[in-house]
This record gives sequence, C-alpha cells and structure tokens, in this order.
Amino acid sequence: MIQAEEFVEAARNLGFQWYAGVPCSFLTPFINYVINDVKLTYISSANEGDALATAAGAAIGGKKAVVMMQNSGLGNAVNPLTSLTYIFRIPLLLICTLRGDPQFQDEPQHQLMGQITDKLLETMTVPWEFFPKEAAEIEPVLQRAEAYMQQERRPYALIMRKGTVASHRLVRASIPSRNQGGSNNNAVQKSFLNDNEQRVSRYEVLQRTVELTDSRNTVVIATTGYTGRELFASCDAYGGLRQRSSHLYMVGSMGCASSLGLGLSLARPDLKVVVIDGDGAALMRMGNFATIGTYGGSNLTHILLDNECHDSTGAQATVSRGVCFAKIAEACGYGITLEGDDLLLLDALFARDSNYRPKFGHLKIRPGTLNNLPRPSISPEAVLQRLMTHIGSSF
Repeated sequence: MIQAEEFVEAARNLGFQWYAGVPCSFLTPFINYVINDVKLTYISSANEGDALATAAGAAIGGKKAVVMMQNSGLGNAVNPLTSLTYIFRIPLLLICTLRGDPQFQDEPQHQLMGQITDKLLETMTVPWEFFPKEAAEIEPVLQRAEAYMQQERRPYALIMRKGTVASHRLVRASIPSRNQGGSNNNAVQKSFLNDNEQRVSRYEVLQRTVELTDSRNTVVIATTGYTGRELFASCDAYGGLRQRSSHLYMVGSMGCASSLGLGLSLARPDLKVVVIDGDGAALMRMGNFATIGTYGGSNLTHILLDNECHDSTGAQATVSRGVCFAKIAEACGYGITLEGDDLLLLDALFARDSNYRPKFGHLKIRPGTLNNLPRPSISPEAVLQRLMTHIGSSF
C-alpha cells in the first residue's frame, strides 16, 4: 500500500498538476490529496467522458493531465477515447479502478466490467499496467507511462486494485463556491419564430462568429457534424489568408465540445474560448452545463445552435423544441444567458461582460446545410498541432 502523497508528488515532478474525474471509493485518497493542495487542480465532472474531454482540453492548453474514474464508468469514456484522444493524438494519464476484481468480493453490478476492463482498454489500443502498490514501483511506472505518451501522444492507463492507497482526509472545500443569487439580470428571453425556414442559417451564424472573434487570442471549437464542416468551409476550404489556425473541428466525440472548451479555457485564462455546440450534442452531455457553470470563467463563451434536429444524419427531430437551454445555463451558474433567433444575439453576447463567469447563447437556426459541403481536408491531428502552435502550447 502507498500513500497518496507518494504518487501525486512523483507525478507532479513530471509535470502532472491537473486532474479531472468522477469519484470511486478506491480513488478517494487521491482526490482528497489533490483537492487539499491549492497548487493542484481537480475538476469534478458529471460523467467520465466529460472528465476525459475536459482533461484533453487542458492538455491542449499545455497542462499535463490525469483522468480518474471507476471502471464502471469507463463505458462513458469510450467515445472520447476512440474519437477524440485517439484521432487527435492527445496524451492523458488514465487511472481506472478495478471494481469487480476477480480477486475480491464485490457488488454484482461490477462483475462483468471487472472481467473485461483490461480487454476493453486493449480493444481501444490504450496500453495499461496495474497501479503501483509499493513506493519503489511508482517512479518506474510513471516513467513508462511518460515515455509512451511522449512518443505516441495518446493515453496510457493504470488499473488500480482495491486497497492500493492509504486513506487521506479532505480538509478543503471540494467545489468552488459561487453565489447563485436568484434570477439573472443579464438573461434575455424572447419568442422564437414559429417558421423554422425564416430563421438564420448555420453558415450565417458561423460567418458572423468569425467576424466577431479575433483569431490572435480566440480559439473557436466547433462540434461534430455540419457545424465543424461548415466552419471549415467558411475559412479553411478556401486556403490563403482565410485560413484560421485558431479553429478546431470536432469530427467525433459528439457532445464533448463544451467540456473540451472548458478544459482549454481553464488551462489558458489568457485566451478566449468559443464553443459552438448543437442541440443534439448539448442534450447528450447536458451534465456539463453544471460543470461549466461551477468552474468556467468569463473567457469561455458557449453558443448553442438549435435547429431541433440531428441535421447531418437525416434531420431526425431532437427533443429541443420544448427545452429552454438559456434557463438551464442560468440555473447552472453561467453569468450571461441569452436566447433568440437573430444574429444580433451574437453581437450582444460578445459585447457583454459576464463578471468572471462563462457566457451562453441559445440561437435557433433553420435546418439544412450548404450545397456540396466539403469535409475538412486537413487531418484532426494536423488541425490540433496547427492550433497548438498558434497558441504557443505543447504536450
């Protein structure tokens, strides 16, 4: 058995000071130790996939990050592990507990996952080894993980068995305190047009966003599907002076754009981060609204484009028609929450000061996309490396 301090301090010596995760009783000593240290960062995520995406955003911002989760939640992280960190090549240290370990008696719901955790990681081409049980093992384990992540720029996993780490008492508040304080005076709410066809197009919104953002100090992250493809079409498809190194096109990991943006905005408070989300993606990962409202700062702007359908897969309807995302964002702690179906909403959103909190805009748009819409011709890895060079960051 080791002390939490022994591992965390050894990891700190290698540059790991940023943690995100979802608790497990096996992980409690680690989480408590990290929270107790004001020089370390711990983000309590709503689910394991968002924890991984938030850590990935921090890594893009130059912070070496650790993701902690119970193996029961590993399934929640399959999507970002396979279509975010793998294809964009983002190195993260993953600590995954082994509930349902065949060597121990455990609850029935953990039985199957305990049998397949290692195989699941291997299927996703995530190399793994068991978490060190002795102090002498810590440095060699971290050195192996570090060597792999530096060479391959992809995650490396440590599987933690029960009783590996001694208990550690929590002495600091685990969640930052923010006064919610009643209604949001900055909220703007209005009736939407009943006729979807009268609303602005996604492309118009993206073009206006580009006009309102300074590429020198602003990163724009576009969710997967038509949003990323249209943002690419608005600038990069034409090449030359219209190329935007500050853009990131999420070609997969649906719903994770906002959590990735949160991680980047926290890691780089000197940057402005704009996340362009979709109604289907936001519904899929709505728990991240609360995480953003709790941890996010005024350098994060979250724009939700809502056409009430999954446009890129055949325009199947979502359930967003009856959802007031602005009220949800307000209730979750965003500083400014606007909604409407006019492009002027963007001007108002970027112009307002949110008093140290993130900003949110819910903009209704019409379905449909451009004729002959191109797909990004630059690979995800190249897009990310271009962005990181632009913001002066590295893994």
